[in-house]
Amino acid sequence: MSERLQPGDTAPAFTLPDADGNEVSLADRRGRKVIVYFYPSALTPGCTKQACDFTDNLDVFAGAGYDVIGISPDKPEKLAKFREKENLKVTLVADPDKTVLDAYGAFGEKKNYGKTYMGVIRSTIVVDEEGKVERALYNVRAAGHVAKIIKDLEI
Repeated sequence: MSERLQPGDTAPAFTLPDADGNEVSLADRRGRKVIVYFYPSALTPGCTKQACDFTDNLDVFAGAGYDVIGISPDKPEKLAKFREKENLKVTLVADPDKTVLDAYGAFGEKKNYGKTYMGVIRSTIVVDEEGKVERALYNVRAAGHVAKIIKDLEI
């Protein structure tokens, strides 16, 4: 299990394919603030709620200078279906090898109904213009999380 990021840490670099197979890189966002959120699986109720909340508030984030990138272990094809089915506008990228999930501390031990297993830890990392971690939020809830980020960032 990887270490969780802390404010002030350098955000791990990544280049991953989006729903259309185009490369999305954190380095390409240098000079802008980026909200990177990690979710377990496309087309599931909680992840759909969260992706729709981000999509509904994209203009709010963009107006405050933030880009939003959602990362899951799904393949690009599944992300494309997710985007089409839910009419999502948020950038979704695929990390099937879980290397970026691991680098950000968003993959590890979870407990559910008394069972322990390895999985995606729903997390949100706010990266500043210089590529440093501004906030690192782990074990977040899907519902209400976007509203909390907007409030916390005073957007």
